[in-house]
Amino acid sequence: METIRWRFVFLTMVAPAAWGTTYIVTEQFLPPDRPLFAATVRALPVGLVLLAMRRQLPRGVWWWRALLLGVCNIGLFFPLIFLAAYHLPGGLAATVQAASPLAVMALALPIIGERPGAIRIGAALVGLVGVALLVLRSPGAVDTLGLVGAFGSVVVSALGFVLIKRWPAPVDMLTLISWQLVVGGLVLLPVGLLVEGPPPVTDLPAAAGFVWLAVVGTGIAYYCWFKGLVRMPAGAVSLIGLVNPVVGTALGVAFAGELFGWAQALGMVLVLGGVLAGQPVVAATLRRRRAAAPVQAPVDENGSGADARGDRQLSAA
Repeated sequence: METIRWRFVFLTMVAPAAWGTTYIVTEQFLPPDRPLFAATVRALPVGLVLLAMRRQLPRGVWWWRALLLGVCNIGLFFPLIFLAAYHLPGGLAATVQAASPLAVMALALPIIGERPGAIRIGAALVGLVGVALLVLRSPGAVDTLGLVGAFGSVVVSALGFVLIKRWPAPVDMLTLISWQLVVGGLVLLPVGLLVEGPPPVTDLPAAAGFVWLAVVGTGIAYYCWFKGLVRMPAGAVSLIGLVNPVVGTALGVAFAGELFGWAQALGMVLVLGGVLAGQPVVAATLRRRRAAAPVQAPVDENGSGADARGDRQLSAA
């Protein structure tokens, strides 16, 4: 059973690892200052392809459920997170995003009755400190609009993730993802055209970057993420999301020459430690080892154990 659980932990980890590549791909390959266009391209084409492959539309209550999930996980989340990125220092925006596990745990309790437990809450706090050490620099000017975007993105994504567990889908995971991506893309399309104007000229590197973000950073990533959500506690999955800034930092150091010191190294250790500590398979392993550990007999004041005292009683008899 533990092998299966670890398999889903690592499968889920594919999602934040893929999302962690977004920063370097956007900076190095995509047209500048077109976040809404990039978000639309990430969501709508791959959603339409998946919908054409699955050939299944929502039915009954799933029309409004798919609409709500698509708006929370894609349509609102993408603009809010870009709003935070453009109005806040990057480190502060990432640190606010690291509060997502706590938001998921807070919503999971009343909506699906999932209790996080002290260990998972502690792991989320450790991960939050780790992300702050990893990415936070001098905060500089703090824009109220940016804070609204950052906290808003945390709340809407947490609600969307918890509702995925609240409403077991009547279809396979790819079909459910296609509904959300199409809804989110259709919400983003008119907003992007209104705010940013017509699509920019796209060269070959930019096209390759868009394909990577759409296929790997969105289609595959969301499949792995939602697979984890339906198999594991929502709080444990949300902690895995903290791998995102770890991958982003590592790629920035490797390919963009970003600085990396003791504070960042300690941050990585804390983040990864918090992610692992919050997984139920780790707690199960520790419980099994404690149960299998030999119980030591109490020692009397003469230093003799209970077994020795029993031997003396048998000899006297």
